[in-house]
Amino acid sequence: MEWEPYARQLADQVAHPVSRWRPIIAAVPRHRFVPHWWAWRYRQNIEPEFELATPQDRQAWLTNVYDDRSLITQVGPHHADHASPGEVRVGHPTSSATLPSLLVQMFRHAFISDGMNVLDVGTGSGYGTALLATCLGDGRVTSIDVDPYLTQAARDRLAELGLHPHLITADATGTVLGTYDRIIATVSVRPVPRTWLEVLRPGGRLVTTIAETALILTADMNDDGTASGRIEWDRAGFMHTRSGPAYKGVSPDMWARAREDKGEDITSGRYPLVNVPESWDLWSTLGVLHPGIEHHYEEDERTNTRTAYMVHQDGSWARATSRGGTNPVVHQGGPRRLWDLLDGLREMWLREGSLPVYGAKADIAKDGTIRLRRGRWEATLT
Repeated sequence: MEWEPYARQLADQVAHPVSRWRPIIAAVPRHRFVPHWWAWRYRQNIEPEFELATPQDRQAWLTNVYDDRSLITQVGPHHADHASPGEVRVGHPTSSATLPSLLVQMFRHAFISDGMNVLDVGTGSGYGTALLATCLGDGRVTSIDVDPYLTQAARDRLAELGLHPHLITADATGTVLGTYDRIIATVSVRPVPRTWLEVLRPGGRLVTTIAETALILTADMNDDGTASGRIEWDRAGFMHTRSGPAYKGVSPDMWARAREDKGEDITSGRYPLVNVPESWDLWSTLGVLHPGIEHHYEEDERTNTRTAYMVHQDGSWARATSRGGTNPVVHQGGPRRLWDLLDGLREMWLREGSLPVYGAKADIAKDGTIRLRRGRWEATLT
């Protein structure tokens, strides 16, 4: 199979000509790690639909695999490797093959040098692990994932390429063994697991993302067991760490209430309707200050109507509907007014000219608590 031209084209696309990652991406066969994947079928449901991808021919398959995009490999507990042609699954993704440019982006933030020991948190398909092992050597790379099928499949596929990094099946937020110069997480966390700080050498660097945000956190270990760093002027989004086969979200009853109830408050929104998860600065600031809010967004082209939903497990919900581009009518219920929280952040944005999360300094305590500071603004993530 002539996959090398596709890999070289991908390397040209995602890595600078002088980048150490360019020849590595060109040399690692991504198709060996993603033989099957789930394609989006319908996104507008609260639980989206996926269908097993079935490219028409080998060339189309390689074109898809070597495109710079994430490929969903697991929906809930259902891995694409075990699916049949035409099979459809409803639920949220639980694993993917991260788009290669994002892997390179995280590796760059880690300042990786030869001779370093790296903990790769979130094995997933194993492709990122393969890049690290090719770069540093087998003995320098440890990869961890909570899902036994993912680690076993990755182990087998890495071995087929002559790569034998150390793979661990465990909850990455629990006990972690070893000592590392770098920890690179392609899953998001909040707060930083205490055990990560315990296995990171003084002077070592941690690169991860904060759950429910698009914030990349980089931090260097201090001698006293704390870490200091910042939120990068950069963006990335990863799935949250999980301890089971699927994520536990807000109950269907809460979503039904957000769809159907009139609510205690009915007002007109102060600003045009926004799809919050697609507005990364706004979504990230909201996620820092008010974690646990889930979002859903729908468009009806026939009626020129857009609707955004916000729901929290404490029983708070909001539904904002805009017709013809007008400011939305907002229905809210429960103990908190979620849309008011959102509008408050948009007011801050207009008043200050920006939101404060990007570029914030970050101090991480020994227990993993993150304190963010930028100017007069600060927030603590526990």
